[in-house]
Amino acid sequence: MLVDELRAFGAQDAAQDEHGIVLATIPATVTHEAPAIAWIAHLDTSPETTGRNVRPIVHENYDGRDIVLPGDPSKVIRVRDNPELSHLHGKTLITSDGTTLLGADDKAGVAVIMEAAAQLLARPELPHGPIRICFTCDEEIGHGVDHVDLQKLGAVVGYTLDGGGEGEIDGETFSADLAVVTIRGVNIHPAIAKGRMVNAIRLAGAFLDRLPRLAQSPEMTAEREGFLHPYRIDGGVAEVALRILLRDFDTPRLAERAELLRAVARTITAEYPQASIDVKISPQYRNMAEGLAKEPRALAYAQEAMRRAGLEPRLTIVRGGTDGSRLTELGLPTPNLSTGEHNLHSPLEWTCLEEMAMAARVLMELAQVWAE
Repeated sequence: MLVDELRAFGAQDAAQDEHGIVLATIPATVTHEAPAIAWIAHLDTSPETTGRNVRPIVHENYDGRDIVLPGDPSKVIRVRDNPELSHLHGKTLITSDGTTLLGADDKAGVAVIMEAAAQLLARPELPHGPIRICFTCDEEIGHGVDHVDLQKLGAVVGYTLDGGGEGEIDGETFSADLAVVTIRGVNIHPAIAKGRMVNAIRLAGAFLDRLPRLAQSPEMTAEREGFLHPYRIDGGVAEVALRILLRDFDTPRLAERAELLRAVARTITAEYPQASIDVKISPQYRNMAEGLAKEPRALAYAQEAMRRAGLEPRLTIVRGGTDGSRLTELGLPTPNLSTGEHNLHSPLEWTCLEEMAMAARVLMELAQVWAE
């Protein structure tokens, strides 16, 4: 659908590859040499809440009150939990009916890019260099750029449209590793288990119980504090696998968190020598701040574009990662821009039409700044 729409707009080279990635080009309107930039959004939505059979609801002329979602009246978007709603009286909000995810992360980003592309292609008098459009898949499971060919993309910087609210530029993200902790016990029929069984499920409970909960859990941390986050457990008496997210803005501290897991493993196996615990660490993505420092125009021009659009830009940090984290690590500096998302990954998700329209305007200004 996106390829068809891009072609109808007049975009060049619009195509979807075998990996599901959509690429297209908005050709330059200036005659002088101007660097190519990329606008990037992702097509997948979070697997944490179902996105099947979404029934979006458009709330026009928002009255400033709590929003009860009719598909499940127990789901209420409350003003006290969403203070940004106090600034949006009279605006148009979009929600699901409460039974599914809305998916504004990142449908809002896709829509913003498509709107900006349509407007630029309809107004060739606006000066800009070449713009590459890229829609990825699998961002929500950390594989969004696995099949993005940066040479084929051909941009000097990228901008992901995957941010909250309005007027924010994310220039720093968590660094992230994944720990898979495999606990192997000894299984035997419970009738003859005395002195012989070592229950891996119980050891998994002991392992989790010994992780710090008051200082290194997402429930107890904010701002620049990192964490350990157990989020999945599989297995039985003989073997259990725990998946644990390691997050920190300071990349070297990931190694400290990994060592903490190994230390807990050693204490448990010392108590239960018949058991074994293996801790395997896999890198996921890295803080984009270091890569962005190598191309200062990426942030500076985004700030200028927001000012020209009438916003006061705010440089912010992300307690998570984006496709831009990995792209920056691979050599394409890619900060993240606001696109009207709120309450991500929740049935209480919502977006604001006017914030999305402003995000499209920012992109149009950004295209012109890079051509000057």
